[in-house]
Amino acid sequence: GGSGFLGSAFSHELMKRYQEMGRELQITWLTRDSNQAHPSNITMMSYDELASSEKHFDVILNLAGAGIADARWSDARKAQLLASRMKPTQDILAFIARSSVKPQLLVSGSAIGWYGNQGDKPLTESSGFQADFAHQLCDDWEQLARQATDSGVAVALVRTGVVIHPTGGMLSKLLTPFKMGVGGQLGNGQQIMSWISRDDWVAAVIFIIEQHLNDSAYQVNENMQNARHTANNNDVKIYNLTAPNSVTNHTFTKTLGAWLHRPTFFTLPEFLLKLMFGEMSTLLIDGQKVLPQALLDAGFEFKHQTLKEALEQ
Repeated sequence: GGSGFLGSAFSHELMKRYQEMGRELQITWLTRDSNQAHPSNITMMSYDELASSEKHFDVILNLAGAGIADARWSDARKAQLLASRMKPTQDILAFIARSSVKPQLLVSGSAIGWYGNQGDKPLTESSGFQADFAHQLCDDWEQLARQATDSGVAVALVRTGVVIHPTGGMLSKLLTPFKMGVGGQLGNGQQIMSWISRDDWVAAVIFIIEQHLNDSAYQVNENMQNARHTANNNDVKIYNLTAPNSVTNHTFTKTLGAWLHRPTFFTLPEFLLKLMFGEMSTLLIDGQKVLPQALLDAGFEFKHQTLKEALEQ
């Protein structure tokens, strides 16, 4: 997922930080098409090359996967959503298993959909789940990623909420109708939306990596590279990547409208959302109040604590 909405921003920020410190860094994007356009300071590697590569990496960040909200959830689409997550993860696990020098950390993507529909109940990393398709999709992906511990590699599972940035994700799809003055709330507007700015998402992932490497300025020295430990299930950590202040869909709608100086009188009723999107409408109708407790406990400081701050930035 290196060239995607999150992966590209992560790569750019990490490269910038290393350049400011005068330190060397190599970032490799794993891709189905190694000939695709990419920044000159990024190395490309195909999955075929990965299968025989002797390279080693300090950290692997796995964000591969088709967009869960990009199409209706037909049986074929559900199978595609699962395969697009499982196959790359299987390839990464195979690479890790045969590598003579193991990565120190696998950061594997997931989503707050793991918790299922639990209304306005506050949810932390220790909370349980309600079973539905989104939960099963996330859980299958997480359970597979956990297998990296069998090779002595620690795992950080990052459950991401709605990422706010105008160039991608949900916000980019909403800008046009809202600018036209036809934006509005979904259903009764009381469903909770757990969000995070893309800047904070990137900073949080770098923070998680830094915390694990336990060295200043993301430094990985030779002793750390040679002193690999045997990981187990205790080496799996879960992080909710959401801002501390969730909002209702009604508040989100009004905040976005105010930021754009546009009215938000319209409402898409629940029955129409179900008619338009089928089972996938649960992503729009059902809410989750997911708190970033692990990040807060570790001392991470959010740049954008409120939705208004994120939009203005």
